[in-house]
Amino acid sequence: MLTVRSVPCLGEDETRDMPEQAILPAIAPSEPSAVSVETARMAAVHRYDILDTPPDGAYDRVAALAARLFEVPVATVTIVDEDRIWFRAAHGLEGVSEIGRDPGLCASAVLIDEATVIPDTLLDSVACSNPLVAGPMGVRFYAAAPITTADGYRLGTVNILDTRPREISEADASILGDLASMVGDQLELRLSALKAVRAEQERRRVEEERRQAEEKARRRAERDKAAIAAFASTLQRTLVPPALPAVPGLELACHYKTASPQEVGGDFYDVFPVSGGQWAFFLGDVCGKGAEAASVTSLIRYTLRAAALVDADPVAALKALNTTLLLDAAVGTRFCTAVFGLLDPARGGGFTVTLATGGHPPAYHLSPVEGGDVRVEAARAHGGMLVGAFAEAAFASHTLHLAPGEGLLLYTDGLTEARTADGHMLDDTGLTEFLAQRPAPVSAGALIDDTVALLDTLPDTERDDVALLALSVPTPDAAPAGITTTAHIAAAPTADVSVRQENRRP
Repeated sequence: MLTVRSVPCLGEDETRDMPEQAILPAIAPSEPSAVSVETARMAAVHRYDILDTPPDGAYDRVAALAARLFEVPVATVTIVDEDRIWFRAAHGLEGVSEIGRDPGLCASAVLIDEATVIPDTLLDSVACSNPLVAGPMGVRFYAAAPITTADGYRLGTVNILDTRPREISEADASILGDLASMVGDQLELRLSALKAVRAEQERRRVEEERRQAEEKARRRAERDKAAIAAFASTLQRTLVPPALPAVPGLELACHYKTASPQEVGGDFYDVFPVSGGQWAFFLGDVCGKGAEAASVTSLIRYTLRAAALVDADPVAALKALNTTLLLDAAVGTRFCTAVFGLLDPARGGGFTVTLATGGHPPAYHLSPVEGGDVRVEAARAHGGMLVGAFAEAAFASHTLHLAPGEGLLLYTDGLTEARTADGHMLDDTGLTEFLAQRPAPVSAGALIDDTVALLDTLPDTERDDVALLALSVPTPDAAPAGITTTAHIAAAPTADVSVRQENRRP
């Protein structure tokens, strides 16, 4: 289909009497429906993002092909913008990229669906005043086919122009329409590519936003983790002595490691003086972890210290602790295991050690034997019950002599429950065998060092907290001018690092 326009250029009086349908509508109709249609058409133009793009060989070839097929000097591919005609390709029209949206040619041809043919522009009432007709170029022949999108919007036209009047057939108009369809196909390919690029850009944007959100969350989690670790470390330091005291004639060493830097452990220990030159010590484990266990640990430590000042008997101290835990509503159902010991300097050297046990694993007494070996004996007080679990709990005590060259190791169950490479717990048997291989005479510092080294070789050392307390009496020939006390502390924030601290008594 083609529309052939040949309405004579008439004066104002003559056009006034012509039928309205004989004159093509203006470029920017004032009717609301026409305005809305034009708004939708411009939205389609912008959707293809084609305006003011660099030259493209595909469109140039269409213009050149049109010029050759129809033997015309000028052929163009145009997009009709709001206020201009933009040349996507122009054959035979050098140096011109756009013209005003004047009526008569492209701006009028884009208003209808079929091809438009003006055999003689000077005879057309609208085209005769177009600058391409009335100006230096002197266009006398014009034909155009609209570039129509798949959803029916006319973006522009494929045009052929000549400086002499002429006619084209229906078949020629069909060919011109095919060329316009080729341009439409190129635009659809462009749109598909644009959609793919935009989809990829959107995917990358979403991915980047997700990555940034994850990075922000990771940094926040790290800050929170560090804050929790710092809090746990600060709280933990209030639950264990900052340094072991210097006990005359005794070497002390300890180690503490929480299962996680972010948790406060429930293990505890302490060494402190009581009346009459005696020294008390204890080590134990509160059930559970976290702030609640920490509050119970603090209560236990200060209760045992206060009880020992009233009555230094270890059994009496555990009884007082049992009563306190049962009466304190804040403790709830929490209980603990504990070993409480009393050191009494012996006249012949060394110490008499009285140990009371409340449901805790036995301490190990290490003493040298002939041949440089070490005998390992469990200092077990039979009958000691959990502390804070039963009002009628009974506690038992055991007395031993800690002679020069001998040592005593107290520990929490995190040591014996640590698993070896084959998946079995170290348990009492494995610990006894390990201790039996320690050199004589026994040194508290070396004993802690060796035990920590053992833990470091085990693959599952972070299952539970581990607290160790070692006591030893130096031999006369090995004793230096001062007694060294050593503390290994591996609580938060770095759970796998030990800090060594030395205090020397002059």
